[in-house]
Amino acid sequence: MMGKPQVLTFIDWYKPFYKAGGPVRSMVNLVDHLSDRVDFHIVTGDRDYTASSSPSDLRRDQWVTSDRGEQVWYAALKGRTMGRLKQLITERKWDVVYINGLYSKWSTIAPLWILRRTKQRRIVAVRGMLAAGPMKQSAAKKRAFLLAMKTTGCFKGVEFQATNAEEMEDIRKWIGKDVKIHLVPNLGRKIDSTGPVPIEKKAGELRLVSVARIAPEKNTHFAIERLQGISGEVRFDLYGTVYDQAYWKRCQDAVAKLPPNITVKWHGHIEQDQVADALSAAHALYMPSVGENFGHTMLEALVVGRPLLISDRTPWKGLEQRQAGWDLPLEEPERFAQVLNALVEFSQPQLDVLVHGACMFGRTVTMNRSTVEASMGMFG
Repeated sequence: MMGKPQVLTFIDWYKPFYKAGGPVRSMVNLVDHLSDRVDFHIVTGDRDYTASSSPSDLRRDQWVTSDRGEQVWYAALKGRTMGRLKQLITERKWDVVYINGLYSKWSTIAPLWILRRTKQRRIVAVRGMLAAGPMKQSAAKKRAFLLAMKTTGCFKGVEFQATNAEEMEDIRKWIGKDVKIHLVPNLGRKIDSTGPVPIEKKAGELRLVSVARIAPEKNTHFAIERLQGISGEVRFDLYGTVYDQAYWKRCQDAVAKLPPNITVKWHGHIEQDQVADALSAAHALYMPSVGENFGHTMLEALVVGRPLLISDRTPWKGLEQRQAGWDLPLEEPERFAQVLNALVEFSQPQLDVLVHGACMFGRTVTMNRSTVEASMGMFG
């Protein structure tokens, strides 16, 4: 292929809009790593997840050059028409049309419908949407949707990106055994970190942090309940947006039952450039989520040298062997309590071992050139 691959990308949200979480972070990281080798044109929405309006200074319905040189089209609601999409798709020759997610009417279904029966190369990144947990939510509707996409020919000739072996199996199960799949792990944030951020630790004190939306899939209520009966002075800082008020009420009720030595504070939404500081201010990241396709926050915690206390339902496994934290089964809640009590009593030298181990693991992942090359190979 002569010159840079020309890649037209569709995603519902892109920077500066981060509230949708992992998929946005994955796309931003991909551009950060490959922008000098791939010409990205990104078609996205003009407002953040759950926001009712667009920022007044955002330039909409035109190509805007972003900070890595990528071109971004922020589409206003009234500009999201089939005619406009067709114009963007056909205005030039694209080497790849790269679609993020499965269920969006505008950024998945419409472009795949326009491109069905064409020879245009298309790759869909399923972004964890076919995993067992998400497939149980609105299961009948999702099965009907997948069947409709197959029977109308929208998936015919489409390639898929899986970020791990489990996701490859999910794609084969729900899309088809013979589809072409690229096994390309998500990329971590491009960093220039020199080493772990030091933190003081006294026996009898523990500071925990979670950076995730307050939602059942993030298991915030479970995390709070495990603090019941923990000794010492414990502070748990929650950063993230509340999307489910009933669930948040359950979390608040659980906080109200905690003894006075445990403090849980919710800070609301946090901007991306503040995440590293919030993670660095704690002794450990405490996020026993029910599943993560990648877990960008977990990697960012490791990079600054913060051990993880998480479930075993994420890609971050074998943490104890790496002296980088714990990945525990949710079916054994007492093990979370045991680790929390042990962490409270950790001395400075004991925590320093974990800080070093976490940072080493995080740097190993973020500096893995093979993942960058696998991403490049998908577009090349």
